[in-house]
Amino acid sequence: MSGPLCFVLMPFGKKLGAAGTVINFDAVYKELIAPAISEAGLEPLRADEEMTGGIIHKPMFERLILCEYAVADLTTANANVFYELGVRHAVRQWSTVLLFTEGSTQLPFDVAPLRALPYRLSPEGKPADLHVVKHALVERLNEAKSANIDSPIFQLVEGFPEVDHTKTDVFRDRVKYSALMKEKLAAARKDGLQAIQAVERELGEIPNSESGVVVDLFLSYRAVEAWPEMIKLVKKMSPPLAASVMVQEQHALALNRHGKGEEAEKVLKDLIDRRGPSSETYGILGRVYKDRWEAALKAGETFLALGLLDKAIDSYLKGFEADWRDAYPGISAITLMEVKEPPDPRRDQLIPVVRYAVERRIATGKPDYWDHATILELAILTKDKAIAQDAFCNALASVREVWEPETTARNLRLIREAREKRQEAETWAKDIEQELEKT
Repeated sequence: MSGPLCFVLMPFGKKLGAAGTVINFDAVYKELIAPAISEAGLEPLRADEEMTGGIIHKPMFERLILCEYAVADLTTANANVFYELGVRHAVRQWSTVLLFTEGSTQLPFDVAPLRALPYRLSPEGKPADLHVVKHALVERLNEAKSANIDSPIFQLVEGFPEVDHTKTDVFRDRVKYSALMKEKLAAARKDGLQAIQAVERELGEIPNSESGVVVDLFLSYRAVEAWPEMIKLVKKMSPPLAASVMVQEQHALALNRHGKGEEAEKVLKDLIDRRGPSSETYGILGRVYKDRWEAALKAGETFLALGLLDKAIDSYLKGFEADWRDAYPGISAITLMEVKEPPDPRRDQLIPVVRYAVERRIATGKPDYWDHATILELAILTKDKAIAQDAFCNALASVREVWEPETTARNLRLIREAREKRQEAETWAKDIEQELEKT
């Protein structure tokens, strides 16, 4: 007797991924998805295997609605797959498993908080590490049998599908309320921590508050360096919002700044395991190791410090390699390469690549503080006084939060102290560093 049906939502044939790689979806299905479904005791059924006559939409909708289980491959953000996933989530509270190709897919905002399984591709566009990822997919399918709600519609919309009509009537009022709360938070950031805390009290139950307002509150605490309040707020959030990539990254940042570097490291590593590499996640992980490196130096733990410095450089490099457009982890790696004794020779190869990345960002968009700060740091590293002074002025004019110039001043101090030991320090660079500290 065959097992319960598991409908597979995914593209067909060979498609071009976001990173320019060709993805062989037929191989993904035959080598990874179908065997995992079978191993979980289910019967795989792909849309193109439907042989019934008539309009294609009828059997497709029947399978989406009636199949006990479903697997959706979100790679390439295929419109058909997302449409089918929306139908599935609207009619099934549970039993839908998501996966995507690591490194070639940026999940859209609406599905980014969902728990999707990443998998890697071989150079031929076929699934790599088959044994590991297939085992993980089998586990996800077995977990789906526990009937835990995985549909965000059933999770977030109270009473769905029989929503109380009186609640829909207040929707426009809620939108106005959210805009008002964001205005209050903008004003509170200027007044400090107590003002932000007052807005939080006004919000009431955090899990029931609009997600955009909660995130704004979260980042408002960051703006005034209220790290303990950020950490506490994560515990109050609804589970889907707390599990989102942005919240987890900023949670780790807050933990690290609050002196809980090992906890921050665990959060970031778990995030990388779940969602794959990203420039932001690895950038924050690099900062965690960087802080622990400085602490080890101050404690006189020389060998531990050397190991942590290498870990920091490696994390920053992985972040830059995850997205060459993001110059932040690149410049951070270069600065630590400069600080090493002797300096890491890879520094000279990386400088023009990072410079190009930040210059393209400035030329094609609206530069922010970190773009100008990166140009400043590169100019200090290459001892270009004129460019450094110009970038310094632009950076000062772009400061948004107090910790931004503090971070840059700290990096310039590390460069200066390393160069002073080598008798290479520049007086004008120290002047810029001191001016940043006053900001």
